[in-house]
Amino acid sequence: MDRHLPELKPNAAGVDMGAREIFAAVPADRDTESVRSFPTFTEDLHRLVDWLQSCRIDTVAMESTGVYWIPLFQILESRGFQVCLVNAQHVRHVPGRKSDVLDCQWLQYLHSVGLLKASFRPEQDVCAVRSLLRHRESLVQMACVHVQHMHKALDQMNLQIHHVISDITGVTGLAIVDAIVAGKSNPKELAKLRDHRIKASVETVTKSLVGDYRPEHLSATTNSSLTVATGKSNNVSWHSIPRTIPLLHPRIRPTPPRPKTASISTIIWNVFSAPI
Repeated sequence: MDRHLPELKPNAAGVDMGAREIFAAVPADRDTESVRSFPTFTEDLHRLVDWLQSCRIDTVAMESTGVYWIPLFQILESRGFQVCLVNAQHVRHVPGRKSDVLDCQWLQYLHSVGLLKASFRPEQDVCAVRSLLRHRESLVQMACVHVQHMHKALDQMNLQIHHVISDITGVTGLAIVDAIVAGKSNPKELAKLRDHRIKASVETVTKSLVGDYRPEHLSATTNSSLTVATGKSNNVSWHSIPRTIPLLHPRIRPTPPRPKTASISTIIWNVFSAPI
């Protein structure tokens, strides 16, 4: 690659993110030490931003490596920098890099000549909602795995209750599982916990609770049921999300209603009834 391409962004810097150390590069004429390293502590991140401001930098390019870039990205945005978050795979496909060039220097050069395409980053309020929803999705997925563990433990004890009722994590299922975890094993007593909305009869529920109650499988059921119960209780806290996050006002203007079009019969009537 020709290293004498015209500079489109002369005040550009490049940042190579890491878990414990950050390398930043500015144009060679801005500082005697154009490449510096900083630890990833919050105090050092602010020191890095101060150094960029002293070098008259107004735009910074960084790779989206894991989640390490998020703290520095937010600090740079709050301090008025234009941040170009790029995909590391796209940067790797740009030809012409030499082996003696650091990642931060390569990012700084590509950004200064306009060869980097920024990834989309939504607004802060949208990012907050997205983070919470992604975390909730992870909790739901983990809860599904523990439900499968409960099914496996019940099958090994030949307890067929999860085949008799539709949902083992429902009112009846959790009530029976909690009673089994508490040490109860009498099928008739456990069947009394059946909700009246269950389609299966009391006799069928009783037969499904006759099995081999082994301690090792009861222990697995206990651990999985506690995790599922914790996940259900966490769902209650999601109702407080609108109180902690500002309402997102739509910026798109609502489309006006379409005008009513006359029917074909009305058009024909108007044509023939018009005066000649």
